[in-house]
Amino acid sequence: KKKRKSEGPGKAEKKLKPTDEPSSSEPVVEKEGEGGSEEESTKGRPFTVSVAIPGSIVANAQSPELRTYLVGQIARALTIFEVDEIVVFTEDGSTKPIEGEFQGNTRRADPNVFMARVLQYLETPQYLRKELFPMHPDLKYAGLLNPLDAPHHVRIDTPSPYREGVVVNRPTKPGQGVWCNVGLRQCALVGVSIPVGTRVTVKMPDTTGGRLPKTLRGTAVAPSKPRTEAGMYWGYQTRLAGGLFKVLSECPYKGGYDLTIGTSERGLDAASADFKLPPFRHLLLVFGGLGGLEDALLGDERLAASDPSSLFSMYINSCKNQGSRTIRTEEAVPITLSLLRPHILANKPNPK
Repeated sequence: KKKRKSEGPGKAEKKLKPTDEPSSSEPVVEKEGEGGSEEESTKGRPFTVSVAIPGSIVANAQSPELRTYLVGQIARALTIFEVDEIVVFTEDGSTKPIEGEFQGNTRRADPNVFMARVLQYLETPQYLRKELFPMHPDLKYAGLLNPLDAPHHVRIDTPSPYREGVVVNRPTKPGQGVWCNVGLRQCALVGVSIPVGTRVTVKMPDTTGGRLPKTLRGTAVAPSKPRTEAGMYWGYQTRLAGGLFKVLSECPYKGGYDLTIGTSERGLDAASADFKLPPFRHLLLVFGGLGGLEDALLGDERLAASDPSSLFSMYINSCKNQGSRTIRTEEAVPITLSLLRPHILANKPNPK
């Protein structure tokens, strides 16, 4: 997928081949949390919100169009609530390489890859998709989905302090840097050496006067900078995890997740008057599939717990006294995030 510098802070995103595992969708020039920039900034948002969802929910849809629409529905909900990371995990604890394309609800199908690829595609600004995503069967119906219209999907005539770009194959003088397509009528010159085809977050020069300079010069920054320095929501990155164990243990942020929340009808009532979240820097909210988190726990032999509630800091029920016997995952996501939204916005992480 998309992540420029791929698979979590610290890697670079390149074009995907049809059989490649979706890459991470955030261009990362420096590892998030390093150098003290995230921790010391007071102007922006110092904390992150991550959501983990099993890819198996895609397999329950009856057609490619419905599978694609399901992922689009989740992507829009997570964007609206400013989620920074989406973790797509397998419920069987599989550690085999996740690759290929989704061909339907069969034994050989991998809905996790399908879901991650569509999520990455939607998060990528439209002007970068042709460069970063080759033709692929998983994306056949992605063009029918509602756009995310996120802040980093900047229109050509809209001023923005940051823009997403991709390094293009255009010659420069030695030591001058590289040219990046940043969605404007001219490319921006970034003064670092980055491989062609890599997605990068670019800090743009001040063009308040309205006219662009003859040579537009930008600065490559970590994709977390718009959030930590300007308080801007800058999209999500997508991570594939082989089982619930990997969801919890492979956090891309420095220090790991300091608040983990599992969701279940057997959890604590999150709508009660005395419910509140403790301060956090990196929140992880985990949803189960058709069989709930119990199935994900049973399918992962690396977890010794007998009750999924013991794996999390909190175990909550976001819709008590529900009128339906079941709440589908794509329904539980917006219900839970809307309930937790005031608590998340009021969060004030403890200083390190």
